[in-house]
Amino acid sequence: MPIHYYCRHCSSKMGTIDDSVFEEEQLGIHTLTDKERQEMVTYGSNGEIFIQAICDDCHEAFINNPDLHQYDYLIH
Repeated sequence: MPIHYYCRHCSSKMGTIDDSVFEEEQLGIHTLTDKERQEMVTYGSNGEIFIQAICDDCHEAFINNPDLHQYDYLIH
């Protein structure tokens, strides 16, 4: 079951883990609240997991420009 990471602000693909031995506890998914899990984690029909995170570029943009938090999507 591959695990795909995407940036939730710019939709860039951050990486994929192609190892089927990972469990949610190892990825830290179990520490998310129900609301966070609904917003950040989706499951594909073939067992894939898609996780929305924040890429380094968007993180840096938020640090340098805190007013960007008002936008749902960033282009960089």
